[in-house]
Amino acid sequence: MDTAQDLGTLAHATAERLARRHVGVAVAVVAGERVGYAAAGTTGRADGGTPGADTLFEIGSVTKTFTALALARMAVAGTVELDEPLARLLPEGTSVPSRDGQEITLRHLATHTSGLPRLPKGMMLRALLRPRTPDPYAGCTADVLLSGLARTRLGSTPGRRVRYSNLGAGILGLALARRAGTTYERLVTGQVCAPLGMSATVVAADAAPPGLLAQGHDSRRRPTPAWNLADLAGAGGLRSSAADLVTYVRAQLDGGGPAELAKAIRLTREVEHRANGFAWTHLGWRGHRLHPRQGAHVQIWHNGGTGGFASFVGFDPETRTGVIVLSNTQHAVDGPAFELLRTLQTRAA
Repeated sequence: MDTAQDLGTLAHATAERLARRHVGVAVAVVAGERVGYAAAGTTGRADGGTPGADTLFEIGSVTKTFTALALARMAVAGTVELDEPLARLLPEGTSVPSRDGQEITLRHLATHTSGLPRLPKGMMLRALLRPRTPDPYAGCTADVLLSGLARTRLGSTPGRRVRYSNLGAGILGLALARRAGTTYERLVTGQVCAPLGMSATVVAADAAPPGLLAQGHDSRRRPTPAWNLADLAGAGGLRSSAADLVTYVRAQLDGGGPAELAKAIRLTREVEHRANGFAWTHLGWRGHRLHPRQGAHVQIWHNGGTGGFASFVGFDPETRTGVIVLSNTQHAVDGPAFELLRTLQTRAA
């Protein structure tokens, strides 16, 4: 089994590789009880400096796993039911699309099987007309989202096939917060982050500890404004650090935290919808099994991207290994992250 020093060396190699295209990166690896951190490049702030384990990055769609875990916790507590129709959690009179007599349920939203499109109604047209809009989701208020939902046609019958949807995940976060009588940020903090001691994970940039926010950059390494997803935050609005996400991955591997949270984590993975013969979705997570030539290991993962950041969180509960990669550049980090996770799985097998 690798020592902490070995893990740090692996993380460092990945960080240096990514730094050739990215402004700054932070990499963390988990193997059993051991953790290795590495970073390269710069935070992009005026004071410079290399990112640390506590530097905050926009994590984009990795947020969806937090939204789904909040759903699982509320289901365990009996506050909601996985197969409860979405319409019951929205304001009275809200029109929710259906197809072939099948209503959209909370399970459908968390597994991307609702049939909803990727983006809210009209958003693709706005993006085409204003391609340089610094924060494309800023106008996604609850009123706008629910009004657009009423005019949305489903691309497939709910529950039938996987159709990745930022809209669905965002609506799920909005609906859960409404059922809990709170905001999305307070919902995730109370249901997930506080029980695990993840004090740095936030939605609002001004809620972050001073001096810890990385500056985002586009694909040409130019500084970009922060994204604020408004009431679509459940789809990609969180900011987090490598240190907090190590805690999060360890909970996924070991069922850490309070007993009810461990039960909710198990529930997220007990729910499974097969996309095809080798890939599937859980509540919030994606999963696949590698080819036998690559060890036939399971990889459970999610990536994320905003206007100035890219992220990846993946793990294998069988070998108890995990990888976190965070970057303050728009370029994806998936390839090196998957490769690093495969290396850890092979060494642990």
